[in-house]
Amino acid sequence: MTKNWTEAAAQAELPTQLFIDGEFRPARSGKTFANYSPIDGRLLGNVAEGTAEDVDTAVTSGARAFEDGTWRWLDPAERKKVLLRLADLIRKHNEEIALAETLDVGKPIGDTLSVDGLSAADCFQWYAEAIDKFYGEVAPTSPDRLALITREPLGVIGAVVPWNYPTIIASWKVAPALAAGNSVVLKPAEQSPSSALILARLATEAGVPAGVFNVVTGGPAAGEALGRDPRVAKIAFTGSGPVGRKFLQYAGESNGKQVAVEAGGKSPQLILDDVPNLDAAVSAVAWGIFYNAGQTCHAGSRVLVGRGVHDEFLERLVKFTEENFIPGDPLSTQTKLGAIVSPEQADQVMNYISIGTESNADLILGGQRARTDSGGTYVKPTVFTNVETSSQIAQEEIFGPVLTVTPVNDLEDGIAQANGTDYGLAASIWTGDVTAAHSAAQHLRAGTVWVNTYDEASLMTPFGGFNGSGFGRDRSLHALSSYTGLKTTWISLS
Repeated sequence: MTKNWTEAAAQAELPTQLFIDGEFRPARSGKTFANYSPIDGRLLGNVAEGTAEDVDTAVTSGARAFEDGTWRWLDPAERKKVLLRLADLIRKHNEEIALAETLDVGKPIGDTLSVDGLSAADCFQWYAEAIDKFYGEVAPTSPDRLALITREPLGVIGAVVPWNYPTIIASWKVAPALAAGNSVVLKPAEQSPSSALILARLATEAGVPAGVFNVVTGGPAAGEALGRDPRVAKIAFTGSGPVGRKFLQYAGESNGKQVAVEAGGKSPQLILDDVPNLDAAVSAVAWGIFYNAGQTCHAGSRVLVGRGVHDEFLERLVKFTEENFIPGDPLSTQTKLGAIVSPEQADQVMNYISIGTESNADLILGGQRARTDSGGTYVKPTVFTNVETSSQIAQEEIFGPVLTVTPVNDLEDGIAQANGTDYGLAASIWTGDVTAAHSAAQHLRAGTVWVNTYDEASLMTPFGGFNGSGFGRDRSLHALSSYTGLKTTWISLS
C-alpha cells in the first residue's frame, strides 16, 4: 500500500532538543529558534538554540567519555558490532529519517527514501567493517630495536555539516570518527536539525556509550564555540568557503586543532565534439545540476561544450529538462525537483539569475520562481548560454538550479576554461578519445574527474577538492586515517 506522505507529514513529531551525554535536553539558556519547512512555510517546531554553554557541556561529555575509555578502548570487534547495529537501525527507521529530511530541506520524498538514509546506513556499515582491518606498522630497524607505528583516536571531534545532504554528510564524518574510537560533537545546520537528532538517538539505542556522540543544534555562536574549544582535537567541516576559513581562524586562535574543510565548487562538465553519446551527456548534465534543486556542492553547474555539438546539445538539454524537472510537491513520490531550502537561499538564487540576465548571457530556460501559491520556496530550472567564463554567474557558487553553458574550441580551450575558477571540487570530460580523456584527467584541477559519466560515487573512493574547494577528504580509508594520529613506540631489546 502506498503511503500518504502528506498525512504522515501532518502527524510528524520531529525532535527539537539538544542531545548531550546520552539524553535529550533543552538549551541551558532556554532559547529556541523556529524551524520552518520550505515545502509550504509550515512551522515544524521550535528547536533548542545551543550556545557556547551547551557546546561546553557537550565537549565536556565527549572528553570525559574519551578519557574514561568506554568507547576508545573497546575491542574493535565490539565497536564494529555497535556500529553495525546502528546501520541496521537507520535502515529500520529509514522512513522517519526520510520524512524529517524532506520536511526540513524540501528534498523530494522519493529521493530521501531511496538515497539519504540508506546511504548513511551503508556508510556506518562500511566503516564498521573496516575497524578490525585497520593495521599498524613495524618499522625496519636493527635486530635489537623494535619500532611500532600505531594509529590512535584524536579525542573529541567537532563535526559541522550543511543542510543540503544533512544525513549523508553527517555519516561521512561521524562514522569514521566513531570507528576510530573518537568522541563526536555534531553541529547540524539550523535549517536541518532533525535527522542529526534522530541519528544520535539511534546511536544510543545501538549501544554507543553516553557522551561519545552529542548533537548541539544552533547557529554561528555554537559553531564558533566548537571551533574555539581547546579540548576539541579536530573540526571536520563541510559548507561555504568563508565559514570554512573562519574555522581555520578559530583553530589558529585557540589550540591549533586540525581542521578539514570541504567548501563547495563550481564544477565543469567538458563536452567535446566527439562525445560518444550525446543523450547520456545531456542526462548527466541535467541530473548533475537539477538534482536536489542544484543544492549540491559538486553540482555540475558549468557546461563547456564543443562548438560542433553546441546547438544540438542545447536543444536536447532544454527538451530533457522540461520533460523531467518540473517543480513539484516534495511530499509526492513523483516529484524530481523540490524546494529551495529557505526564503533567504531562494532570494540568493534569484539574485544570481538577475545578474545573469543583466549580463551578456542569454537566458533560454526558466529564470522564475515556481509554485508561488504553495507558501514554499521553489525556482524553475534555469539555463544561461553564451556565458563568459569570467562572468559572476560562471565564477560564483549559486547553489540552486542554475546552469551556465559556454562554447569551447577544443580540448585545450576547454581545460583552460574549466580551471578558470577558484574552485576545484569535481569535473568531467565527455569524449571518445582515450588520449584526450587521460590528458583532461591529468590537467583538470579537481578532486574528482569523471570520464563519460558524472556523479558516480563509492565509499571506497575519497571525496574532496583542491584550491577554494578546500582540502578535506570524506569517504574511503583515507577518511578513517584522518581521524587518527600516528604514534611511534621505540623499544630497545638489547
